[in-house]
Amino acid sequence: MTYRNPPTTPRKSATFDDYTLSEIRRAAATGIYDIRGAGAKRKLPHFDDLLFLGASISRYPLEGYRERCDTSVVLGSRHARKPIELKIPITIAGMSFGSLSGPAKEALGRGATLSGTSTTTGDGGMTEEERGHSKTLVYQYLPSRYGMNPRDLRRADAIEVVVGQGAKPGGGGMLLGQKISDRVAEMRTLPKGIDQRSASRHPDWTGPDDLEIKILELREITDWEKPIYVKVGGARPYYDTALAVKAGADVVVVDGMQGGTAATQEVFIENVGQPTLACIRPAVQALQDLGMHRKVQLIVSGGIRNGADVAKALALGVDAVSIGTAALVALGDNDPRWEADYNALSTTAGAYDDWHEGRDPAGITTQDPELMKRVDPIAAGRRLANYLKVMTLEAQTIARACGKNSLHNLEPEDLVALSIEAAAMAGVPLAGTNWIPGKNGF
Repeated sequence: MTYRNPPTTPRKSATFDDYTLSEIRRAAATGIYDIRGAGAKRKLPHFDDLLFLGASISRYPLEGYRERCDTSVVLGSRHARKPIELKIPITIAGMSFGSLSGPAKEALGRGATLSGTSTTTGDGGMTEEERGHSKTLVYQYLPSRYGMNPRDLRRADAIEVVVGQGAKPGGGGMLLGQKISDRVAEMRTLPKGIDQRSASRHPDWTGPDDLEIKILELREITDWEKPIYVKVGGARPYYDTALAVKAGADVVVVDGMQGGTAATQEVFIENVGQPTLACIRPAVQALQDLGMHRKVQLIVSGGIRNGADVAKALALGVDAVSIGTAALVALGDNDPRWEADYNALSTTAGAYDDWHEGRDPAGITTQDPELMKRVDPIAAGRRLANYLKVMTLEAQTIARACGKNSLHNLEPEDLVALSIEAAAMAGVPLAGTNWIPGKNGF
């Protein structure tokens, strides 16, 4: 008599999952690495792994309709004669003209201005659309120096020296030739239609001592008016923050690996850097150790999505957050209304990340004149302003529930963590315990 094993369901490898297999096949067929935009897509400990402890007997909440909860923040008060005063602690991150279309840059400026906050130029220089519609504009000073000139430095309200970016700390940027239009080429002094790679480091300085000299140069050019930010990717946040402060920065920006990019190697996006949540406490600790917490402001970016994320970041000690990907979604990026067009590009709304190809159906990450017509900068700016308003109201709701009359009065003791990893990264207790992993040797 023959016995047969009952049939079993085929089991796929967790290591060699469908995506990994498809990447191996793609690499074998093409011989080139994959380039894409956006930030890390892998599952990482994030703000969702933290919860607030609302008020009860030991704390009393504030009444939302009668008691004020302040949201304003001042950035750059350490050295600048004209620090930036914002109504909300949510800023718009640097995204270049070239990566984004002109109408998209205008919409960002309009939305930020309506909300009382700042926007940032990104690589590639300052456009008139953005300067004209941004009440408060931060000018990014990058290794490429594309579009950089003293006149625009003086026209800006602050200067951000970009040392690194969360999606690619230690790596330079990319802008493929199909997005280098006549206007982009003129602004960047590049040949039209030729792929561009930005340098991974600044050409005229190599370390913190040189950075101090560069910051002094920028202050002299701008008559000591403008706050000077230093932006770093989330690699070694304690030491990078400390060195930026010692070099004279007014504001430090730390960008975690959930932060987006216009284009770089996917292997870079997914395997270099640290989660945003892991970057905050070391950066705050560096400021505290130097006696500069709240004197030098800390901005954190990388995966900020809603008011709860804002409130959690502020509770961990930051002064403000910055959003990029979420701002693009608010403008209309990855909108299901263009699903048929996304399908034609072999993707779907919500997954589209080939921003470097210049074929964005939403008209946001492109230089195609016809696609750009799909962006109404006035309507898109209003959507961004609505989104920022909701984020602010959500953060205020949480702060009041914790008994705080300012978002900046939130503190780590208002938080607990749902996982050991998040508890260790954020430096707050694991929910239901008083245990902070890694503290006091445990």
